[in-house]
Amino acid sequence: MSEQEANLSQSNFFGHPIGLRTLFFTELWERMSYYGMRGLLVLYMTIGVVGNPGLGWSNVEANAIYGIYAGMVYFLALPGGWLADNLLGYQKAVLYGALIIMLGHFTLAIPLEETFILGLAFVAIGTGLLKPNISSIVGQLYADQDERRDSGFTIFYMSINIGSMLGFAVCGYLGERIGWHWGFGAAGIGMLFGVIQFVYFRSQLGTAGLNPNEMAEGRRSTLRLWTIITVIFFAAVVISGVLGLWSIDPVFFAERFRDFLVVISFIYFGYLFFFAGLTSFEKKNVLMLLLLFVGAAAFWSGFDQSAGSLSIFTRDYVNLTFGSFQAPVSWTQFLNPLFVVMFAPFFAYLWVFLGKRNLNPNTPIKFAIGLIFMGLGFIVMLYAVQYAMVEAPVGVQWLLLTYLLHTFGELALSPVGLSAFSRYSPKKYLGQMMGLWFLASSLGGVLAGLFGGEATESGLSSMTPIFSELIYYYLIIAAVLIVLSFFIKGSLKER
Repeated sequence: MSEQEANLSQSNFFGHPIGLRTLFFTELWERMSYYGMRGLLVLYMTIGVVGNPGLGWSNVEANAIYGIYAGMVYFLALPGGWLADNLLGYQKAVLYGALIIMLGHFTLAIPLEETFILGLAFVAIGTGLLKPNISSIVGQLYADQDERRDSGFTIFYMSINIGSMLGFAVCGYLGERIGWHWGFGAAGIGMLFGVIQFVYFRSQLGTAGLNPNEMAEGRRSTLRLWTIITVIFFAAVVISGVLGLWSIDPVFFAERFRDFLVVISFIYFGYLFFFAGLTSFEKKNVLMLLLLFVGAAAFWSGFDQSAGSLSIFTRDYVNLTFGSFQAPVSWTQFLNPLFVVMFAPFFAYLWVFLGKRNLNPNTPIKFAIGLIFMGLGFIVMLYAVQYAMVEAPVGVQWLLLTYLLHTFGELALSPVGLSAFSRYSPKKYLGQMMGLWFLASSLGGVLAGLFGGEATESGLSSMTPIFSELIYYYLIIAAVLIVLSFFIKGSLKER
């Protein structure tokens, strides 16, 4: 470790390396822009809200497009991780991604329906560059055996939720009450703050994530050329679609995208296991990460209902009047990040407390706990739907309890999953493995759009069967993870 790196490691951000502060605030502003805009999407695409009409698309179409967008955001993390590993380094990938995200939000702010999909494409591409690589830098701030690692990722995770609270509060209010494109524009301004902050404090990261993997310059030049050709091809596809030269049914596309993600995920895991030249210890870790991948995809397919079916349920069947004030629909999504900020320190302390007593559950068990909480949240929603069938609107307390349970599940699963992929991934594939972690979110996002469309297709009558299926889905996967946790665990023995 160089003298500069030693100084940065000893610098203090709540007992963690000083570079965590730079990443904390970059992530905060990026999540402000992402969630602030995402909270408006389905409302904008459907009938809108009282006094502010939307595009008038059906619930099924809007949820499918939302699912495709959410899936694309995280699917592009895989090539984003590859670009960082081989061409850019993690720090440049984060910076370029932030700039493209900002461009996307400002494109969405243009009051034209024709630029809507183009803006979403820019945000998805930029997020694919930023998300996996900022998490990879967080992991590189710590040694593998550093007990602060899980706690550090949990602190980092708080930035996501502080940013999303800010996004829902600002973008949600402006979008619903002033105009949809005002909300999208506010998201762009938030990302501008993130870019400025990252550039100004980037030196605090030292050499963490500064350079790509070592390789012959000739090979790097070849990869750079093929990357440029690929970017030009996909740019032509997107632009031709924006110009109306081709179109596709969003539900059909979402279903094929789901199938593609499943196939590509297992092909890549298969490549790592059989053809990547990994040691036996690394293969055991990859097998555990595959289990976590399945659990994470299942979890996010329910969690992302917050901006899909649960958002429509809130708009149509929940009383949001408090005295003389009518709260924006998107403000109910404020509950989840608020609960995360409240309870993240408790979960961070809990794992440390249990670890000191040799009682800390292994990672698959923590994932099972997260899935059980997700199932409990949908049990609450089943009762809310039944009450709404009798007399609507229902009280907001149903959403409060649902989001509280989902938050407990998120805290048990998401920061732990980030840490596990950072810790147990083969070192030379770290960026791509972080991309695989976000590919689970991609698959979950697409499934969320499909489930959400089915749940809202016929109003309340279609919600009960879909929510019931989700409950069984979570409990079964949780049970499988608990059983397999006794046989498949991550190992750092070889390191």
